[in-house]
Amino acid sequence: MIAPTQKTTPAAGTKNVSLFRTAEGKNYAFIFFMVTLLFLLWGVCNGMIDILNKHFQDSLHINKMQSAFVQFANYMGYFFMAIPSGMLARRYGYKGAILIGLLLVALGAFWFIPATHIGTYWSFLLGLFILATGLTCLETVANPYATVLGPPQTGAARINFAQSGNGVGWMIGPILGGQFVLSATSVANTSNADLYKPYLIVGIVVSLLFLGFLVCNVPDLHNMEETKVDTKSNAPVAVKPLIQRRHFVLAVAAQFFYVAAQTGVFSYFVNFINSDTPPLPEGVAKALPESWRALLANGTWHVTDQGASKLLSYGAFGLFLLGRFTGSMALRKFPAHLMLALYGVLSLASMVLIILPMGWISVFGLFASFFFMSIMYPTIFSLGIHGLGEQTKRAASYIVMAIVGGAIMPLFMGWLADQWGMRFGFLMPLLCFGFIAFYGFSWAALEAKDSGKAA
Repeated sequence: MIAPTQKTTPAAGTKNVSLFRTAEGKNYAFIFFMVTLLFLLWGVCNGMIDILNKHFQDSLHINKMQSAFVQFANYMGYFFMAIPSGMLARRYGYKGAILIGLLLVALGAFWFIPATHIGTYWSFLLGLFILATGLTCLETVANPYATVLGPPQTGAARINFAQSGNGVGWMIGPILGGQFVLSATSVANTSNADLYKPYLIVGIVVSLLFLGFLVCNVPDLHNMEETKVDTKSNAPVAVKPLIQRRHFVLAVAAQFFYVAAQTGVFSYFVNFINSDTPPLPEGVAKALPESWRALLANGTWHVTDQGASKLLSYGAFGLFLLGRFTGSMALRKFPAHLMLALYGVLSLASMVLIILPMGWISVFGLFASFFFMSIMYPTIFSLGIHGLGEQTKRAASYIVMAIVGGAIMPLFMGWLADQWGMRFGFLMPLLCFGFIAFYGFSWAALEAKDSGKAA
């Protein structure tokens, strides 16, 4: 267990502080690397489901709102498993919860083999649900665990650095899934016969990860809270229940809206590129390198489904990953809550560019939003569990449960798109980013009241 340390604001005074070596001289770099592989894993899995919306629209002849049940099944798995995951982490420790999570992910991945033969929408959604329950265990453990694998001052920077592995996974997912299920021509793929293949690969990799963690030493570290003493009686002050920690309660709400916004933008990226991207002049299209022209159909800016998945992977998720790396460095110098507020405002501005009919500027806004979203999930997580001590594991499960926003809000975004066009659907994430910016600006005052530092 980590010894109690002076309570510090995330990213405050961290310029020359190590990421992985504690004041006692312990170095957690290797176990941090192992945990980062878990972030990579759920990035791959979540990146793959973002190409399923467009595929199921073609193969099962469903509309945009109905295709959002892909995200609904995935994030409902998070909702139902979040609290049990916190209980498993408290009962079996970090290592036990990680192993249970990996087993569930493998079960969900291998389920896609019989699901392909069943061939119904519900069979695929069941596989996504089972897989998501396993990812929930991993997220409930890995996010708070990353914050304690080193000095508390660098917790926000460390979780963002670990989430960079998640960003790499987001890049791999669309490529891996798109290679098997999306069409490389202008004719949509209407078959689900190869859908099991990317999940078979995931299942094999997860099995190897399970063996790795089984033999790995995973210390059960804890986030400590500064003990408060009453100045009159000199007795310890009772710890506040979580519901009274305003910086935590609003973190749950902010995470709900962030995952809602992220899921909506990610899921309908292919639809927006195919329906709202202005045509590229034929002369410009012909001047492109051969590898780039392979993304187009008939020499115009009509992107094939597989081409859109590559733009999502290399372009959008490339910016997402860049944002994670640069954000991790910036969070070692600037307060995490102000970084979150700034990126929230810039994400909101990106949504305005998308909604307004501004041609290529709207496309620029779509890609820019991936960069500005990059630090939000881990930063909200770090700010939400800040100073919670032994309540951290339970608090983490509630913040993970807030991922259900990704199940509910994209349905609304799909409905908006069906009624008034894909561009108008981005009104949903615009409202979400507004709340996130508000949380970032108000976090310092909320945390000060919760810790008793405010008058």
